[in-house]
Amino acid sequence: MHLRLTGKTALVTGASRGIGLATVTALLDEGARVVAAARTITPELRATGATGVAVDLTETEGAARLVERARAELGGLDLLVNNVGGGDADAGWTGGFLDVTEQQWSDAFDVNFFASVRTARAALPHLVEARGAIVNVSSTSARTPHAGPIAYSTAKAALTAFGKALADEVGPLGVRVNTVSPGPVRTAMCESPDGYGAQLAASLGVPHAQFLEGLPATAGMVTGRLAEPAEVAALVVYLGSPLAVSITGADHIIDGNSVKTV
Repeated sequence: MHLRLTGKTALVTGASRGIGLATVTALLDEGARVVAAARTITPELRATGATGVAVDLTETEGAARLVERARAELGGLDLLVNNVGGGDADAGWTGGFLDVTEQQWSDAFDVNFFASVRTARAALPHLVEARGAIVNVSSTSARTPHAGPIAYSTAKAALTAFGKALADEVGPLGVRVNTVSPGPVRTAMCESPDGYGAQLAASLGVPHAQFLEGLPATAGMVTGRLAEPAEVAALVVYLGSPLAVSITGADHIIDGNSVKTV
């Protein structure tokens, strides 16, 4: 399907791997020009040909600097993909509420919520000018908060609510805002030997490989498999395209039907 993105301009955060990297690749394949932001510009990101910008979006002025660089590189901005999220592996995430420190709460909100808020604020004047779009990448943990670390799930719930509220405010200005909420995806968060998935497996006394094999069934995914980053990216890119002109304010779940509520 031709998504009419040829020559359009996009900024993708959290772009070094996983869903972010797949989104950068999908946008480039559709003919868009892309600035890709991450704390570290990985060889895989560099190989895409996108303009990589190293930035820490948990810093107060990081988002403003990033958007200004993107505007200068691209000459405008049609699409913002707020994909940055997750966080550094931390053993405290596998515990309960009382195991999560004040700093861990702050860090979780900085990377999973405030980074996107700051970037959206900086990008909005350019998106209004272009009558563009924002796609926020949240998580099904926002709907099923027991399924993830409490601080992460709560921050993602805030991000989902933010997208809904912002869509209502900026819709009359010509800017669409949507959310994509993946369930378990084959990314480093699940698969890395020092990531959250490995730590959760260890806390359950289960080998990491066995944990991953059983995760789709445990999560209630009727597809019997984890989603792939490229599958999530395809939805993100469609929502950012002119073909989705009437879709705004929605939270799109891609989870193999693990969320059983309507």
